[in-house]
Amino acid sequence: MPVLRETEFLAEIVWLGHVPAGESLRAEAVDSLDLDFSGDRGARHEGNNRPSCVRVKNLYPRGTEIRNVRQLSVLSAEEIDAIATEIGLDRLDPTFLGASIVLRGIPDFTHVPPSSRLQIEGGLTITIDMENRPCVLPGREIEADLPGYGAAFKPAAKGRRGVTAWVERPGIAKMGDKMRLFVPDQRNWAP
Repeated sequence: MPVLRETEFLAEIVWLGHVPAGESLRAEAVDSLDLDFSGDRGARHEGNNRPSCVRVKNLYPRGTEIRNVRQLSVLSAEEIDAIATEIGLDRLDPTFLGASIVLRGIPDFTHVPPSSRLQIEGGLTITIDMENRPCVLPGREIEADLPGYGAAFKPAAKGRRGVTAWVERPGIAKMGDKMRLFVPDQRNWAP
């Protein structure tokens, strides 16, 4: 019996972004991403390892070298639309959000189980680490271009910020590609 169960969900890639290394998390829209085991070459979150951050502060002192399981930021077009509506915008540009991949077609995407896989048929496979909790950085990017809207991002993005992920099998992601969702075949944790 497989440990990962194929689901009926086949999501379309509707936006791709490259977040250049540096302080800003603003993404640049691209037509394709050539992803290797270190993620998106030249990107802010590229690498097999990374310094620990606030997300794991209860485990390690900040800056401790750890495995990089947040090479990519994957978001749902439907959830981005819901955030835009809540903060009063007609549309929210994924460039502000530091997005690597935006998918359409998986409901409640931010809460897909950790260790789920997204796979392009016969190729690229990424592994979901966990929910990407909202922070103030996208709000700063929004505010820089759309004054008066940035502060509303963090509360509106709660439960809608997408997931972090890492490359399990290298390959190329292109606009319009379909990614199949595979989830761990296990019961929910019940201590």
